[in-house]
Amino acid sequence: MEQQLSGAPGARVLVVDDDPTVAEVVSGYLDRAGYVVDRAADGPDALARAAAHWPDLVVLDLMLPGMDGLEVCRRMRGRGPVPVIMLTARGDEDDRIIGLEVGADDYVTKPFSPRELVLRVGSVLRRARPAAQPSDTLSSAGLTVEPAARRALKDGTELSLTTREFDLLAFFLRHPGRAFGREELMREVWGWDFGDLSTVTVHVRRLRGKVEDDPARPRFIQTVWGVGYRFDPADAPESAED
Repeated sequence: MEQQLSGAPGARVLVVDDDPTVAEVVSGYLDRAGYVVDRAADGPDALARAAAHWPDLVVLDLMLPGMDGLEVCRRMRGRGPVPVIMLTARGDEDDRIIGLEVGADDYVTKPFSPRELVLRVGSVLRRARPAAQPSDTLSSAGLTVEPAARRALKDGTELSLTTREFDLLAFFLRHPGRAFGREELMREVWGWDFGDLSTVTVHVRRLRGKVEDDPARPRFIQTVWGVGYRFDPADAPESAED
């Protein structure tokens, strides 16, 4: 019997890819890992299926006919929070960065191992719905994170954060004043021992855009040159964005 890989059996995953072979293979692996799988071949079909049965996670091809994956991601984000893993062509670094900028939680480059993709799905879902995350409310510098409710606020106004942005903010609030390298953040927040470090850079940039009054002159999420980043709740000197 194939080993259970998901860590979140029964979660609904929407696979969006216009290549029927890729969609079938990915859906088969996810099904055997215990997920409930929906499939869509284009953007409008994906949005319709998501509206009918809101997914716990979306595996989304970037290159779709008509409405591309970036627009699908934007529209889904407009309807509600949902983790997204984007499928991109190998070497299209700009597209991967754009995908992260519009809110994708992770990406996998084609060609890829379906087993690796299933592991990534499980990792993202565990971060979205952690089973043993500390539940104490975290507050600092006008920012509040409620881990049990998966809610973050700035000066009492709720923030719209992706799964990774929420986890990154909660991690910073738990460790004020300490500098972390991008490798360390990837291991502690993403749960990966390897990966594209630009993922961390993009998420820090996106998080700054939501928690800083002036993201170009961040006061709280500081760049520590030659090291990485530090959350400083004090009114520290301004640093330039990386």
